[in-house]
Amino acid sequence: MIDTFQQTLPHGITLSCRAAGERGRPVLLFLHGFPEAAFVWDALLAHFARPENGGYRCVAPNLRGYEQSSAPTEVAAYRAKPLVQDLTALIDVITQDSPTPGQLACLIAHDWGGALAWSVAAQRPSAMRRLGIVNAPHPATFQRELANSPTQQASSAYMNFLARPDAPALLAENDFARLWPFFTNMAADSGPMAWLDDATRDRYRDVWRQGLHGPCAYYAASPLRPPTANDPGAVAVQLPRERVTVKVPTLVVWGLGDTALPEALLDGLDGFVPDLRIERVPGATHWIVHEQPQQLAALMGAFLSA
Repeated sequence: MIDTFQQTLPHGITLSCRAAGERGRPVLLFLHGFPEAAFVWDALLAHFARPENGGYRCVAPNLRGYEQSSAPTEVAAYRAKPLVQDLTALIDVITQDSPTPGQLACLIAHDWGGALAWSVAAQRPSAMRRLGIVNAPHPATFQRELANSPTQQASSAYMNFLARPDAPALLAENDFARLWPFFTNMAADSGPMAWLDDATRDRYRDVWRQGLHGPCAYYAASPLRPPTANDPGAVAVQLPRERVTVKVPTLVVWGLGDTALPEALLDGLDGFVPDLRIERVPGATHWIVHEQPQQLAALMGAFLSA
């Protein structure tokens, strides 16, 4: 059973959360990406809450700007520093009655959630025993590919559209006609891994109707995007190695059919993550959380029990 609650943090931000499992148990925290919401993790919350799968307390927040979470209007509120502050504060709150206050058993994250998880792990490694990343590039390899790879620049061209001030209004037009292709261009509604049925579409509509300004502001606030004639984007970004090195044991699960995030983003990753395990999943796309929740649960479960 999935419970929902509003968690107010000490700095005034409230995150709407979904959770399963008993309080007082080791905690798993799950972070979603764009244009998703916390509900995408429901199957994994229920799975890992069961005693035979670890009996964890599992929590998935809607990130700042999503669903019923606080949604500041200024773009600067979606820069990395305040977003990381949300997560470190949330970790402190949800682990206070766990066996390891201030420390997760694992932080598991996808897409934009993964981008934030990389930062939390680099800046506050004591906040987690393990890190699980699902199709979310490390900032250093992403910066490298965005700055130098025409393939990655083309794959990420959508980021410059989403950073536009008019993007939220344009995405909402005609029953979100510009949003559905994020899913359907990777066979979400066709083929052997199809998952985008009418009920799931309705769940997404419910989230998107609550506002798209926050989700798009992540792109407007980030300098990690393809360069253009008027904006150097990632070319102007410098990431000191010591700021992006992740020293906690890390599992990266990568759906190889991800057309937005090519496999080249994994090249050289072990230079920034010394304790690294990579699981490449053929036949899965960027939306592996929807497509293969059982496979993802099995990979994460093996990592947690290793």
